[in-house]
Order: sequence, then structure tokens, then C-alpha cells
Amino acid sequence: MRHCSAAQAAMCADPSPLGGSEPAPRSGPGPAARTGSTPAAGAWPGRPPGLPGAVPPPSVPLAFLAAASLGLVACGAAWAWAWGWAGSDPSADPVVAAVHLGVLATLATGVLGAVHQFTPVITGRPLRSVRLARLVFVTWLGASWLLPLGVATEQVTVTAASGALAGLSLVLLAVNLAGPLAVRGKGTPVTALRLALAGALSTSFLGVAFVGDRQRGWFVLSGHVDLAMGVLGLFGWLGLTYVGVAEKLWPMFLLAHLPGRHRSGRVAVWCLAVGVTLLAPALAWGADTLAWAGGVTTAAGLGAHLVSLAVHVRHRRRAVDLHLVFVLTAAAWVPVGAGLAVAAALVVPRHHHVGVALSAAALSAFGAWLLEALVGHAHKVVPFIVWSALRARGVATGPSGAPLLFADLYDHRWAAASYGTLTCGVAALCTGLAVSAPPLVAIGGALLVATGLVVAANLSAVPVRLLGRAAAPTGAQSPPSQPRVTG
Repeated sequence: MRHCSAAQAAMCADPSPLGGSEPAPRSGPGPAARTGSTPAAGAWPGRPPGLPGAVPPPSVPLAFLAAASLGLVACGAAWAWAWGWAGSDPSADPVVAAVHLGVLATLATGVLGAVHQFTPVITGRPLRSVRLARLVFVTWLGASWLLPLGVATEQVTVTAASGALAGLSLVLLAVNLAGPLAVRGKGTPVTALRLALAGALSTSFLGVAFVGDRQRGWFVLSGHVDLAMGVLGLFGWLGLTYVGVAEKLWPMFLLAHLPGRHRSGRVAVWCLAVGVTLLAPALAWGADTLAWAGGVTTAAGLGAHLVSLAVHVRHRRRAVDLHLVFVLTAAAWVPVGAGLAVAAALVVPRHHHVGVALSAAALSAFGAWLLEALVGHAHKVVPFIVWSALRARGVATGPSGAPLLFADLYDHRWAAASYGTLTCGVAALCTGLAVSAPPLVAIGGALLVATGLVVAANLSAVPVRLLGRAAAPTGAQSPPSQPRVTG
């Protein structure tokens, strides 16, 4: 039996932004079933005690996160396939297809899973409809895979279908989140989620224009317009979501309790939103002065985000672990991307090909920021979600027979291996694009494939084995007499 440290005890005492701390395992039906009372709004059948009724069923966020792992495998394979084009023309169709598999099928899909999990928890209000959430998943899955497939095969009908599905999916998302995001007094994370939802809808409108241009050739989309769409999606949607939700995740995962009023998170959200609002249209219209103003404001937002992370790290009570390494590595990609972006802006008027290569590398670095953060947080978030699903099915003990803990639900050695493959993969990809070295792009793609496979297998193998053991006719598991707590 392990005992709680002071930091672990604080974690148990604090409310979890994921929908509850790790309570003592219990057997039998939940309180509502025992008492006959009406369950809380948004509650799902079999919900274990201790989880707020606003939290959606585990299958909702897990479906998105599982699809994101598959998207990462496909993204890596696409980069390995497109390595020859990546060195000579970063705007070639195979490269565009690989980019969309990374941004849409991986990053956006994972972020949508996080949004469906965290929005009800942060706001205290359930989604409008779980069925609507599942419909968002199906339509987004179709859109995120059909668009790169249509681009790679030059099938304009497929890209048209993907555009329609993407627009429908994000509209359904807005309808489903309208109620929870209407709450007042919940601070910076809710503000960030509202602004990110607006950014997602704006990105979808530009995406429809992109698809329409390929379908009918309505107008010529210059590289500036493509870049504007990438900036809006990466920073105005995905980046804003992460910056806002991180303000809820870091205090728990780092056991950080900040003294006084903490303003850098709010500055990060508003500067990022205002900066992207200026930068994206400036890039589309070629307004250099406005673009520099938007770029500086966006950089200020990213800087405030890094300041917020530094404050949380300084006040943390948890020792250095793999999650912190993931988060710090993700943060390190921000100045790398900023430096590459400035270099691209200065070089492209004189050496167009070099400038375009640096621009592609800059966007890859910012994508690496979000991808490292997504994979790192998945190793914390998925066990929280899976734990509730296992408890709802009567699983009370871990692989060793001791009380089930979050940390029991994956192999930490394979998690460290996924950190190595991911970090080396995105570094190889970013460097290969910057210096026009196709072999490095191919290596980066292969490492991303390995990362997606390792993460998916590692986060699912133990839960599947535990479910199989619970379903085996070996008698009911006896509940443990006393819970254990782990970091």
C-alpha cells in the first residue's frame, strides 16, 4: 500500500477539471439508481458516483481521440509518400493532402474531443444533445478524411462533399455548445472557447471557398490566401482552444496553486484572438503593415501563454514527469515557429522558394506545438475518461489486482517511447521543409506513423484487457477495502 504525499493529497482534495477526482472504487449502482431519484441533466446510464451529470459519456470524447490517433498515422504516411514533392514545391497537392490530414484528421479531431469533454465540465452545463455530439463526430470524420483524399486524387467531387460535411459539422457543433457557452462568470477558459468556436466557423467558411475554387475555378487562391486559412485554423481555432483549456488543465496536472490574481492567461487569449483577426485578412489581401501588426499581437498572445506556463511550472507541487516534459517541449516549438515565420517574411520578397519553404516549416513548428501538447495531455486525459468507463462496468482493480488507478491504464515506458518518436518526427519534418531536404521529410513521416500506432495501442491495451477480464465468468470482483492514490 502506497501512502499519499502532501501533493497527492491536494490533488485528491481539488475538484478535477475532467469531471471529478479519483474516488474510492465502489460497487453497485450509482446514487440515483439506489434512491430512485431523477439523475442530473446530461447524466448517462451507468455513470459512476462522483462524476458530475454534465460530463458526457466516455464514448463521446474517446471516439474523437481514437480517430485523432488514426489521423496521425495517416498524416505520417502521407508525408512519407509526399516527400519528393515537399522538397521542390511545398504547395503541391500531395503535400496539401498531408497537411490536411495533420490539421483536420489529427489536430482538429483531437481538439473536438477535448471540447466535448471540457466544455460541459468548465461551464457546469451539459451538451444540448449527446446524439448531436455523435453526429458531429461522424460528419467531421468524413470531412477530415475526404478533403485530403480528394486533393491527393484530384477528385473535385470528393473535395466538394468534404466541404459540405465540414460546414455541417461545425454548425452542429455550435448548436450543441451554444447552451453551455452561454454561461456567465466562468472566466478565461469559457471566453477562449467562445472565440475559438467563432474561429472554427470562420475557418470552415474559408474552407468552403477553397473547395469551391477546386470545384469550379471561381477564383485563384494565392499562396497568401492559403497561408491566411492556415493561420486562422491553427491560431484562431485550435491554438485558442488549447490556450484557454490549458488554464484549467495545468493547475491540476501540475498541482499548481497560483497566489494572487493571474492575468497572463487572459492576455494570451485576447491577444491571440485580436492578432489573428488582424493577421489572417492581412495575409489574404497582401496588406503588409496590417500583417505585421497582427503578427506582433499574435506573438504577444503566444508570449503571454508561455509566461502563464512558466508561472504554473514555478508554483507546481508535482515532480518532473513525462507530462511536464511533453508540455515544455510543446512550448519550445512556439519560439521556433515564430523565428521561422519572421525569417520567411523577410526572405520571401528576395528568394521566393526559400521563403515559401520557411513558411511551411514555420506552420509545421506551430503544428508541432499543438501536437506535442495534444499527445502529452492525452496521456493524462484518456486515463481519467477511461477510468470512469471502467468503473461504470464494474472494474475496480488494476492489472496487479490492487485498486484501479489512472496511472495503471497505460505503460509508461511506451509513453516515453512515443515522446521520442513524436519529438524526433516533428523535428525531422520541420527541418526537412525548411532546408528542402526530402529524406528528412520521409523520416519525419515514418516517425509520426510510429507515434500514432504506439499511442493508440498504449492507451487502449490495458483497458481492453481489463474489460475482457471483467467479462470473463470468474466471479464478481470484490471491492477493495481502501483506495490508493497515485500521481
